[in-house]
Amino acid sequence: MTTRIIHTMIRVLDEDRSVDFYKRAFGFEVATRLPFDGFTLTYLVNAETGQEVELTVNHGRTEPYTHGDGYGHIGITVTDLDSEHIRFQSESLEPTPIKEFVVDGEMLARFFFVQDPDGYKIEVLQRLGRYM
Repeated sequence: MTTRIIHTMIRVLDEDRSVDFYKRAFGFEVATRLPFDGFTLTYLVNAETGQEVELTVNHGRTEPYTHGDGYGHIGITVTDLDSEHIRFQSESLEPTPIKEFVVDGEMLARFFFVQDPDGYKIEVLQRLGRYM
């Protein structure tokens, strides 16, 4: 069996605001937009990997979605974490400070977090080790 993750779906209140965030933060572009009665699906694609984020907008929804205690985060890798952190700050995207995980003297991960307009956490990781 050959499998491949193709997208992650999140529910958002404001489609334009979310599209703008994912474009500015990660360079995602709208691949497909499918309006239906009662909801719209907007697929944002990462040109490098083909991975997509599916934004689901339920028409008429006015209250923010709750994430409960089950949602964790989406992970995205970048080639230059320090430059991206500076760029996120200049875009007023409010990244958390860069953190490092070192295990047995070896760098496991360098990362920061950012939240999208609906409060979904996104971990931005330096491409290294298992996060290539």
